Amino acid sequence: MKLGIIGSGGIVQNFLPYLSQMKGLTLSALLSTPRSLDAAREMAAEYGIKDVTSDFEAFCASDIDTVYVAVPNFLHFDYCKKALERKLNVIVEKPMVSGIREAEILKETAKKNDCFLFEAITTLYLGNYRKIKEWLPRIGTIKIAQSQYSQYSSRYDAFRNGEVLPAFDPAKAGGALMDLNLYNIHYIMGLFGKPQSYQYYANIERNIDTSGTLIMQYDGMIAICAAAKDSKGMTGGVIQGTDGVIRSQLSPNLVGKVTLELNDGTVEEFDDGFANKRMIPEFEAFIDAINRNDHAFCDEMLEKSMAVTEVQTKARIAAGISFPTD
Repeated sequence: MKLGIIGSGGIVQNFLPYLSQMKGLTLSALLSTPRSLDAAREMAAEYGIKDVTSDFEAFCASDIDTVYVAVPNFLHFDYCKKALERKLNVIVEKPMVSGIREAEILKETAKKNDCFLFEAITTLYLGNYRKIKEWLPRIGTIKIAQSQYSQYSSRYDAFRNGEVLPAFDPAKAGGALMDLNLYNIHYIMGLFGKPQSYQYYANIERNIDTSGTLIMQYDGMIAICAAAKDSKGMTGGVIQGTDGVIRSQLSPNLVGKVTLELNDGTVEEFDDGFANKRMIPEFEAFIDAINRNDHAFCDEMLEKSMAVTEVQTKARIAAGISFPTD
C-alpha cells in the first residue's frame, strides 16, 4: 500500500509513529491546508514522507494508491468522493460521512471505480472485541447490552460561551451522536446486527446534541448506547445474559480488558494489550485487504458501516437534529 494522508491534525500526529513502522505500507504523500503547510513539512521530514502539498490534484498525482482521510466530519464526503473518482482506495476516519445519502453515493462510487472504501472504526478490529464475540454464546440468552462513552469535551466551555467549533456545529456534522456515540453503536451492532427499532433521546443545545442515549430494540433484548460531550461519566460495556455477564473495561474505541462472569462462579479475563495502540489492528487489516485485493472483506466491513450510518442518520433526524446535507 502506498498511502497518502489528508490532514495533519491530532489524530494523524498521534498515529504517524505507528504508521511509519507498519509492514506492507509506504508513507508517500501528505495533504495539508496552506495554513498548516510548514508544520506538515516538518512532520513529513520526521517520518520520511516525500511529497507534501496543499494542492489536492498534486497530492493525487503523487505516488499513492490509497488515501487516508483524517479531516473534520463535514469534509469527509467531498474528499472521499474525489479520491474514489481518481481510482484511489479510501480509508476515512469516523464518522464515514454526515448521513446515509452520502454513504450510498460513496459506496456506488467505490464500486464503479473498483476501489476499496473503509471506515476507520478501531472497535471492530481489536482482539478484546473479538473475544467478546467468542464469549457471547456462553452467557445464554442476552437480555440487555450497554455501551457508554462520556468525556467532557475540551471544546464544550467555548460552546457554552457562544463559540461554535466544528465538534458542536450542526453545519459541520458535529454532536455527540456523530462522535462518541458512533463507537457505542458500532460496538453494539457489530455484535448483534441491525436493531428492529430505535430512538435517540438527546440533550440539545443550540440545535446540536451535546449528550444523548440511543435505545435499540432487538428480539428479546434491549441495547443502550449513551454518550456525553458535556459531562464526565462512566465508560465501558456490559452485556447481560441469562447465564452470565461480559464486561469491557474501557470506552468502546479502546475496549480494554474484558471479563466473563458466569452464574456458576466461573470468571475469565482477557486483554491483548492493544488499547493504547488501538489503530494498529485496523490498519493491519486494511493493508492486508488492499495488498491482497480482498474486496469481499472490504464489502463486509462497508456493509457494517452502511447499517450504522443508516441508524445514526434516521435516529438523529427523528430527534430533531438536522444537517445541511439532509
